[in-house]
Amino acid sequence: MQRQLVERAQAGDHEAFSVLVRGSYPRLYAVARLILRDLDRAQDAVQEALVLAWRDIRALRDADAWDAWLNRLTVRACYRWVRKVRRRDLVELHVAPDEDADTSTDFSNAVVDRDQMGRALARLPVDQRAVLVLHFYLGLPLTELAEILDIPVGTAKSRLNRGLAAMRSAMGADRPTALQERSA
Repeated sequence: MQRQLVERAQAGDHEAFSVLVRGSYPRLYAVARLILRDLDRAQDAVQEALVLAWRDIRALRDADAWDAWLNRLTVRACYRWVRKVRRRDLVELHVAPDEDADTSTDFSNAVVDRDQMGRALARLPVDQRAVLVLHFYLGLPLTELAEILDIPVGTAKSRLNRGLAAMRSAMGADRPTALQERSA
């Protein structure tokens, strides 16, 4: 069905393109939000990618490659936003669990870990962040994400490795986290 919608959109059908966008937007926005770490810029990057998609949809050779093509457009739009806004003020809120509290029923540890992981992800260079997001959030294999990012597979592996190492050191290597367990 998606293939038919893409072919209709390539023929100029606005409604078919709208249906495709409605199905893809939540995923694209989540990826952009994770890469850019800013809700407004993520929305702008996805909008930019979708405008390019509509403008260039006739250039898409394989209708089955719609999702990969949109991922590529979105990641490249995120890269353009990062280049555009090199420096940004960052306000951090440090939340630490109360050491005297009973942690067996306290869910604040999960919130603290998630916050700490988000801050560590935000500190990574955008190229490492993009690889981590595409690999762990979208579940893409390294070969596919290398194709999306237009980099060699070895470079993707290197960025993944360096990104994970930076995340581990930022989060404390002595305390196992969900990210460390997934990468093991």
